[in-house]
Amino acid sequence: MITIISGTNRPESTTSAIVKLYASLLEQRGVAYQVLDLAKLPADFISSALYHNTGKNEKFNRLSRLIATSEKFVFIVPEYNNSFPGVLKAFIDGLDYPNTFNNKKAALVGLSSGMQGSGMAMSHLTDIFNYLGMHVLALKPKLAHINKNFDGNTLTNKLYLELIEQQIEQFIRF
Repeated sequence: MITIISGTNRPESTTSAIVKLYASLLEQRGVAYQVLDLAKLPADFISSALYHNTGKNEKFNRLSRLIATSEKFVFIVPEYNNSFPGVLKAFIDGLDYPNTFNNKKAALVGLSSGMQGSGMAMSHLTDIFNYLGMHVLALKPKLAHINKNFDGNTLTNKLYLELIEQQIEQFIRF
């Protein structure tokens, strides 16, 4: 089972649309997947589900169980202020440490409205995952200028689609 994670809690985001595209490509290959959308996080999860409140927020617990049942993760990561969204870091911080990601596998896809394609964000996230013992696939497509290269359903930049398809093939074997 692959869990695709939308790395932002922004409702109806471009990130969520890329998640749907990625899911459809997995479906075409007959690969089982589930989607974890951070937009479904409870608004108060930082105060109601973390630290001394671990296990007390059922909405957060449902999302964290999706992580526990998966061995592979695809993180679709938008760039926020030259890194990844803080809500993703807070979500990771709320998961069981150190076992949640230890010896599991991840693939990262970055997107940004600018020219860097979320490269720094994916680097920061890779450092965190390495610390947590997760193995990260080397191929990390960077989808720069996403608004010019994605129409909401289809990647209009054929290279971007090729990179994601290559990543999927590598990740299936990873």
